[in-house]
Amino acid sequence: MNAKTKRRMVVVTGIIVVVLIVVLAVVGGSTAAKSISVAQAADGSHANERVQVSGNVVEDSFSTTGNMLTFAIYDPDGDSSVHLSVSYEGGVAATFGNDVTAICTGKIDEDGVLHATELVTKCPSKYENATDALSVSSLLDYGESVYEKPVKVAGTVKEGSLKAAGQGDRFILVDASDGTEMAVLFDGALSDEIKDGSSLVLTGSLNSDSKFSATDVALEG
Repeated sequence: MNAKTKRRMVVVTGIIVVVLIVVLAVVGGSTAAKSISVAQAADGSHANERVQVSGNVVEDSFSTTGNMLTFAIYDPDGDSSVHLSVSYEGGVAATFGNDVTAICTGKIDEDGVLHATELVTKCPSKYENATDALSVSSLLDYGESVYEKPVKVAGTVKEGSLKAAGQGDRFILVDASDGTEMAVLFDGALSDEIKDGSSLVLTGSLNSDSKFSATDVALEG
């Protein structure tokens, strides 16, 4: 091997090493996050560290301003009185709502707020038998005689109507037999299996605006 070839190999090897160092730095900096509990995140000892915290959304703690969502989480297996404030800028899944499990990744500032760059929501699947459930059309036909009275209603999710909690009507329920539609209000957690066209069974009541205020939403099963 002549000197020219050796120099070329040294240069190529050096370039490969530099590229590997850059790649490792980028990957490590963007994905490395220490998993900690809500209590650990709230005690102030992890400020400016990249962390991942899992907890359940505190009931009615969320609000949206522009594209910024703020809410609080607690540890369902720990001290439920300890809350961690979270802010997240970006699209929020329709599964987001009261008591849904939120997996938040980001950095905690000096004020104890976790500024999440990643937000994943999870809710266990829930199934309900449609026996004794009214159709959307039947329920609306009863009109004011059933306002604010507890009932079960079954139908399917209208395509493109699913929204996260706090963004108005949660979704539109459609009568599979005749296409009658009804807006549904619900701020609780939705299973991530609920999608456009899903068959659902809802428990709740019809209000004077002909919207259904749901207390429970389950997949028909």
